Amino acid sequence: MSAARARALRSTIAAVTTTQPAPRTSVAPPEQSAGGIGVPSPPERGWPRWVPGLWVLAHYKREWFAKDLVAGLVVSALLVPAGLGYATAAGLPPITGLYATIVPLIAYALFGPSRIMVLGPDSALAALIAAAVVQRAGGDSARAVGLASLLALLTGLLCVGAGLARVGFVTDLLSRPVRVGYMNGIALTVLVAQLPKLFGFSVRADSVFDGAVRFATSVAQGQTKPAALAIGAVCLATIVMARRVAPKFPAVLVAVVGATLAVRALGLGGSISVVGAVPRGFPSPTLPPLSASLIGELLVASAGIMLVAYADMSVLSRTFAGRNHYRVDPNQELVGLGVANIAAAFFQGFPVTSSASRTPVAESAGSRTQVTGVVGAVTIVLVLVAAPTLLRDLPTAALAAVVIAAALRSIDVDELRVFARVRRSDFTLSILAFVAVVTFGVLWGIALSVTFSLLDFVRRAWRPHDAILGRAEGVKGYHDVTRYRDAREIPGLLMYRWDAPLFFANADTFRARIIELVDQREPKPRWVVVAAEPITDVDTTAAEALLELDNELFARGIELVFAEMKDPVKDRLERYGLQQKIGREFFFATLGVAVKTYLARYSVPWTDWDEEKGGE
Repeated sequence: MSAARARALRSTIAAVTTTQPAPRTSVAPPEQSAGGIGVPSPPERGWPRWVPGLWVLAHYKREWFAKDLVAGLVVSALLVPAGLGYATAAGLPPITGLYATIVPLIAYALFGPSRIMVLGPDSALAALIAAAVVQRAGGDSARAVGLASLLALLTGLLCVGAGLARVGFVTDLLSRPVRVGYMNGIALTVLVAQLPKLFGFSVRADSVFDGAVRFATSVAQGQTKPAALAIGAVCLATIVMARRVAPKFPAVLVAVVGATLAVRALGLGGSISVVGAVPRGFPSPTLPPLSASLIGELLVASAGIMLVAYADMSVLSRTFAGRNHYRVDPNQELVGLGVANIAAAFFQGFPVTSSASRTPVAESAGSRTQVTGVVGAVTIVLVLVAAPTLLRDLPTAALAAVVIAAALRSIDVDELRVFARVRRSDFTLSILAFVAVVTFGVLWGIALSVTFSLLDFVRRAWRPHDAILGRAEGVKGYHDVTRYRDAREIPGLLMYRWDAPLFFANADTFRARIIELVDQREPKPRWVVVAAEPITDVDTTAAEALLELDNELFARGIELVFAEMKDPVKDRLERYGLQQKIGREFFFATLGVAVKTYLARYSVPWTDWDEEKGGE
């Protein structure tokens, strides 16, 4: 740009009278959203942020306790067999599974932000725990318990450290389509895993597809136990029908108690699978074996367990928070998970995480607050201390029915229909997340789902919406001429809007699009004004493309102009040296100022619609 052109433009700008924008009215911050149970979300500062469970208790209502009590009793019936089974799968004494359930539930009820999250041993961690503990224990069960406790301690410390470092932002990558697809995938996984138990037998499978094939094969071979199937089917029908006809009826508790009484009355304990008696007693607090060598050996394994545990928990937490209308702080979620694991470490426990099968059961049973977890923990303690034979005749088919009913409730087909109707890319993303979880499991499923989300964002930013702007009668501002058919363009002025950041993937498309629009016009425009408000960033590749665009337009006798560019973006262009090369005079605060400057500079005849009406 020549010095003469710059001086001429400066004088033109100085001569233009611009109207000062009206001062913005202040908007009062919205009230803090209330949780789905009527308890305000904890404030972001002060002690409630760190101990959200106490905040809930401070606002607790007496009428909620009946629901929390029923939900806690129902969940405890699932926690006992699950804890025993997952401890065995991890290569540990079965009783440690109950120890790893009780204290973490209470710890999370105090420090965890989710209202109905159920923690405990989980299949996603069992293999990782076994790989870190079994070989090092050398067949010594006491040593295995000590190593598992140390593993829980390290996992908990890493979680707490990550929460205090505020790395919970990674949950922002879990979009709603990803969460819906994840939950649908988990629901199908749980459904396939529980169907054999409903039919009275068990199968070992490496995947959902393998589990479905083995289930069908076992049914075809006649392994179904009619008594177990009858009990499970009645329980499932009771829960599903009560949910539709009488939602407040404690159907889950009635089904579990009824199934237990039926087994005891009919003497079926020896012919179908039941929970059986559990060992008596509860351990005293003990310190895990601490040594530098053991910590070094288990640190990598604990980091892997932390990633798996939080990946699973973050999706469940956000899903149930959104469904029940309360807020969850992802950093506090990490702290809550960490404190729960640290608590498990001092009571002969092992690493725990959220449960994708037991949490929906708690919700289905009417859980309102963290009190559900406390009730579940206290119930297990009472069973261990006073009545270890209480659950002896509880059939696993009834438990399978409870889990299947919860899984069916977790399947969200309506949301998929919404995605398909309003945004097909979100529908595709949700289906991909579903397939990833079903095919590759929880951790890889989440990782692939997040990758799909990021690729979808890049795709949209790569080919974003753009628009040529004009003046439409009766509407303030400048708008897309394809949306406002009566919009008029100012002669010799091309106003163009690009609705995305400018970065390496779309910079050349931006440049080529403007050149294409310019070359299509006769006569050629004098100015190309970029309405830059939607452009939130410009990287170095895009800066190079802007400089190239400025040179190409200048060769055609056209000036490149920017309006409404955000100050941080403008500062970045200043660091790139682009403002100086393009000319600081060609950066305007608003489109209106740019238009007035252009009209005054070139004496273009133009009458605006509000001027025709006698407006300003």
